[in-house]
Amino acid sequence: MKTEREKMIAGELYHPLDEELTKARKRARQLCRALEAAGSDSEHQLILFELFAAGGDTAIVQAPFYCDYGSNIHLGERVFFNFNCVVLDVCEVHIGSHSLLGPAVQIYTALHPMNARERRQAEFGRPVSIGSDVWVGGGAIILPGVSIGSGAVIGAGSVVSRDIPEGVFAAGNPCRVLREIKD
Repeated sequence: MKTEREKMIAGELYHPLDEELTKARKRARQLCRALEAAGSDSEHQLILFELFAAGGDTAIVQAPFYCDYGSNIHLGERVFFNFNCVVLDVCEVHIGSHSLLGPAVQIYTALHPMNARERRQAEFGRPVSIGSDVWVGGGAIILPGVSIGSGAVIGAGSVVSRDIPEGVFAAGNPCRVLREIKD
């Protein structure tokens, strides 16, 4: 039988108040608070290394930063998070190398059942994937299950509710491709 954590990562209905998951969220919140209080660059980097599943050793994160678990966030090299980013990582979040996330960018993998009775007891999620060399403008919201291709630029304040191909500028609510990016 699967644990609640295994169900969560698989995108199945799971119980978020499970003891293991509650402890993992508490750990992430403590690390996020420690990140904000870190006195040196080396202390900051050690916290990121401990928080993220991968990429914490080269990530650049301007505190405050918020996440559910951190352990489901996989980063390429030198990913940059500006101030006030939120990542609800109940499912895996993959962000490619050299991607930039502006202030107050929000990445959601968490979903809730439409049926109110189910919603009282369980939730589920869908993973998010962001390619390399992506720039996500400030205040953008990336919804569950979305993939953004490498080299794409997402306009500030956009709500990304569907996949965005590589090498395009996309913006709006809902976010849509406005043009191709040419060198």
